[in-house]
Amino acid sequence: MAPDLSALWLTFRLALIVTAILLVISTPIAWWLARTKSNAKPVLEAIVALPLVLPPTVLGFYLLLAFNPSSLIGGFWLSVTGDTLTFSFIGLVIASVIYSLPFAVQPLQSAFENVGDEILEAAASLRARAIDRFFSVAAPLSTRGFLTAGVLSFAHTLGEFGVVLMVGGNIPGETRVVSIAIYDHVETLNYAQAHALSAILLIISFSVLFSVYAANRRYPIRVG
Repeated sequence: MAPDLSALWLTFRLALIVTAILLVISTPIAWWLARTKSNAKPVLEAIVALPLVLPPTVLGFYLLLAFNPSSLIGGFWLSVTGDTLTFSFIGLVIASVIYSLPFAVQPLQSAFENVGDEILEAAASLRARAIDRFFSVAAPLSTRGFLTAGVLSFAHTLGEFGVVLMVGGNIPGETRVVSIAIYDHVETLNYAQAHALSAILLIISFSVLFSVYAANRRYPIRVG
């Protein structure tokens, strides 16, 4: 029996979009956390890390309330676009970005912290502007951090269940991702379909992680 390709395609599209968004918004957050001496740093670190400790259903429940058309955020979105955030693909994207945020920020923050002050100060002494120091020095030296952040964000989004179920429901072709499709197949005792989808995710997840670890081992990043 062929697997549910529509759920697979929707899941990969969601993971790719979420990963791209996370790399963009997580980079300045991680850079600030890596360089700042502000007393607000622990507060932001705690906020970013919340999805790691909160049950997905709890986070999904509060996002569902926030995205509801009667709420400020959900109502604004409805008035601007004419569509609701709840039970929609764009709602899944936003929820997934929030849920996977620590998986992008933390590897990047660690990579930026490992760059060190000396090399950045040397670039500054050569009159390199702050933005030039980031793109010419810090970013290239943090390649492994970007790679890890992207892979973890992608893999984590592939396996989401509680948050996407609470926010998106189970609408075929719109919000029915692979994890929800597997759950549905198990509930209806359709183990063949559940096994097919699970095996595909298992193989893809292992292959992606293996490739990253192999690349890091073969091409270590050296400073200096």
